[in-house]
Formats: sequence, structure tokens, C-alpha cells
Amino acid sequence: MSAKRILKHLFAPQWIIHRAFPRATLKRIETAIKESESSHEGELRFAVDAGLDLLPLLKGMTPRHRAREVFSQLRVWDTEHDSGVLIYLQLVDRRIEIVADRGISAKVKQHEWDAICRRMEEAFRARRFEGGVLQGIREITALLARHFPPRGANPDELPDRPVVL
Repeated sequence: MSAKRILKHLFAPQWIIHRAFPRATLKRIETAIKESESSHEGELRFAVDAGLDLLPLLKGMTPRHRAREVFSQLRVWDTEHDSGVLIYLQLVDRRIEIVADRGISAKVKQHEWDAICRRMEEAFRARRFEGGVLQGIREITALLARHFPPRGANPDELPDRPVVL
């Protein structure tokens, strides 16, 4: 664990989330998730973290570990068809992680999620936060629509609203 990473996390103010994702942007992300879910049986969640606390950093928590923790905390796994997908953004590290429930992972391989993450991170490096997330949602939508098209009733099982951690 580098001291530089620890300091970046500890001194990252919470308001950096709202600078990158103002209320209007979060609302557009929510709308994009709602529209996405009408074209497949998956359930999307978007969560953004500014920085991690000291103890997780000292334990070596990676963005991937944190994403799995958030997946559990937000109960993204709690869908009838194991069809939850979490898009997790760790803002200080500028890392994106996509965690999919087992029903989705059976058909969509991790390398496909990783490719979407890297393209989103590229947009973030150019400070195009909203555009990066919306493009990521479009790409995830295409994957899910191909593998999990809607069949009959398609209830909205998880909230669409982005989560600011």
C-alpha cells in the first residue's frame, strides 16, 4: 500500500463527488438506468465513492474488493433471476468496477465488463464523467439486451437512483 494512495484517499473531500456528478447528472444517470432496464431483464445500480477510510486502505482494499462489498451492501444480488449488475466508481483512484450477479456472469464474461470499465476510465481521464457513465450504461444495455431480453413482466426490482457513498 503506497503512502501516496492513502493520503489521496484520506484528504479527498466528499464534495468531489458532486463536482464530478452534480444533481442533474445523477438524475440523467437514473433516467438512463430506468430506460436501460426496459430492454432487458437485468437490474442496474450505479454507486460512486469519493475515497476510502483508513482501515480499509491499511488492509489493502482494492477498488474491486470495495465494489464487491458495495454489491452486497446494496443487495444488488437480491433479484429473482440473479440479474443484478453494479457499476462502481472509486473516484480518487478513478477506477470503475462492474460486478454482475451469477445469473449474468454465466453468460457475460468478466473481460467484457473490464473492457467497458477501461473505456469509462478513459472518458474520466478526459473529465467526461457524465458522458463516460452514460456510454458505459449504453454498452451494458447492449450486452444485457442480447443475453437477457425481456420476457413478459419485467418488474423494477432495484432502485434506479445512483448511490453516493
